[in-house]
This record gives sequence, structure tokens and C-alpha cells, in this order.
Amino acid sequence: MEITDLNILRSKDFTDKIIKSINKIMRELDKSIKIMHVCGTHEHTISKYGLRSLLPKEIEVISGPGCPVCVCPAADIDKAIELGRREDIIITTFGDMIRVPASNLSLSELKAQGADVRIVYGPNDAVKIAKDNPNKEIIFFAIGFETTVPLTGYEIKSNPPSNFSVICAHKLIPAALELLMSIDQLSIDGFISPGHVSTIIGIKPYKLFSDAYHVPNVITGFEPNDVLLAILMLLKQIKNKKFETLNEYSRVVKPEGNIVAQKIISEVFESVSSPWRGIGRILDGGLMIKDKYEKYDADKKFDIKIEKSTDIPPGCSCHLIMTGKLSPNECKLFRKTCTPLNPVGPCMVSMEGTCSIYYKYYSE
Repeated sequence: MEITDLNILRSKDFTDKIIKSINKIMRELDKSIKIMHVCGTHEHTISKYGLRSLLPKEIEVISGPGCPVCVCPAADIDKAIELGRREDIIITTFGDMIRVPASNLSLSELKAQGADVRIVYGPNDAVKIAKDNPNKEIIFFAIGFETTVPLTGYEIKSNPPSNFSVICAHKLIPAALELLMSIDQLSIDGFISPGHVSTIIGIKPYKLFSDAYHVPNVITGFEPNDVLLAILMLLKQIKNKKFETLNEYSRVVKPEGNIVAQKIISEVFESVSSPWRGIGRILDGGLMIKDKYEKYDADKKFDIKIEKSTDIPPGCSCHLIMTGKLSPNECKLFRKTCTPLNPVGPCMVSMEGTCSIYYKYYSE
């Protein structure tokens, strides 16, 4: 289903038409349906526009591990904190990342203690800081899914200054979908996959997944009707017992993805078994810098080892929220000791974190 006219996509009449079609299929199915998305921006759209309230009560839309800040292991942040204590080091990273609690404190708290921790818009800013500070070591704490990986890779392959290096905490979405399917109690009937990640990787990585596990998957955009269309497209597949990966977001996502970005990723990085905070180690769930570029790998350059870290503090339910087993309001810390101003767990920090979104848009 391809809608390229934004005036149609944003019309109330089109919303009514989609909801009517969803209700019709649900009457025919006569059973409960559980759909999971793995994108913080999708959760933001769903919550902001009250999409759950438009759907039949038999449809449950749950949030998966769709926030790269949330799934970043505490050990990686602990590593950045340990390096940031040195006078000759400047830590650079994205704005949300500095507030994420690690084992004992956050990068923001480290900055308050006097460390040189700077917010940047991307790795190019970190490279500029390295050029301006030749007597200091500049470390870029790289996080994000496939969407931001090419930016990091491009800077690494472009011969940056020798005092620039990267803590690579990038994660890969398709591998996480496979893990989620292995969680028996979830019983997911369909996936909504993120549009921005898909602009990079295309459709093929999801097709392999839907073919093997016989669970429908729809790549979709971020307009409210994009999400509703994705739900409708999933329901049609469930009704017809078809298990495909479909692309609702074809106005942006091409089947082959971004070939140039993929080449950068494959040149600079290799996939590895990688820990996701609160979820565990995922096969091919992350990236590491190839040996060819190891001089820019902060792990190898500084040889910092974190012996013990704490991903989920006592009482926090982020690990259950990120795997769709609980909603934020079922966590006993939510809105009490854990708030956006005082985040206990990682899901309360970023604007893409499920707890942060629920805090903003849901009263209970």
C-alpha cells in the first residue's frame, strides 16, 4: 500500500477509512492480536496522537527495544566515565547519552565533577574538536542503530586526526527482532519496523526474518496514518495467513536501501555478538571497528576493562519494558522515584525512551 500524497495521508477522512477497515478485519479474525514496534519515534507517534484509543481493544500494540540510548550497556558508559576522568581526554557524545545512568553515575554527573564532557551533533563535530585540541585525546561515544552508523564510519575512514577515537556502541535492529521472537511469552503476531533504519538497510534483512519465522512485518513511516496503515497491512497478512515484509514507507525507503551507506558500514565495521542493556547478548546485535581502522578504536587504544557493571538498578523494570513484558506504569518506580528529572533507569532519559514518552502522554 503506497500513499505518496501527504494531504491524503494526513486527512481525517483517511484515518476514518483505515480504522473502519481495521475494525472489519478484527471482526472477521475474532481473536486478540499483539503487535510490537521497535522504534522510539513510532512510540512517540502512537502516544502523542492517541492511536491506541482508536483501535479495537483486541489489538495490543507494545513497545520493544527501539531506543539506542536505552539499550546501551552500562559497561560502555562506565568505560567512557573512566576515560573521562583523565585530564588529557575530552568525551563527546549526543545530548541524551550524557544523562543515562551507568553503574554509579552518568556522564552528566561526571561533567559536573569537572570532567570535559561535551555534547555534539555528530562525529564530525568531535573530529573538529580533535583538530582544535591537538594536545588532548578526543573520544566520540558512538551510539545509535543503523541510521547513525554511516556517519561514524565516514569520519573513521576519512583519515581523522590521530588524537580522535571512538567507543563503538552501535546496535543492529534485525538481530534484535530475531531474539524477541524467541521469547515465548510474548507471542507476537506482527512487527512494525522502523522507517529510518530501513532507509539504510532496505528490505532484505527483514525478509529473511519474516520468511524464517512466519511473522508478518511492515516497514512504516512516522505520520499517525503511517502507523495505522502498518497495523492494517499486518492484519491483512494475519487474516490471509501470509508472512511477508511489506514497505508502507516506500516514499522514503527503497528496497535496496542506501547502497553508499551500506558500503561505508561494511568497510569500517563488522558485526559481533553484542550486549543490549536489560536484554542480554545478541548474536550479530552490534558492531566493532575492523582491525584496518583499529587506531581509531578507543577500546584498543586505551585498553580499558570494566570488570563489573550494573545495567538495571534495583526496582527498575526497564528490562521488562524494553522486551514488551510490562508497560511503564506497571513499574513501581515510574512517576515516583523515577522521573525525567531524576531517571533511575535508561528508558526515562531519551525522548525515544518508552518511560519518558509514557510520562509525557499518559496520565496513569
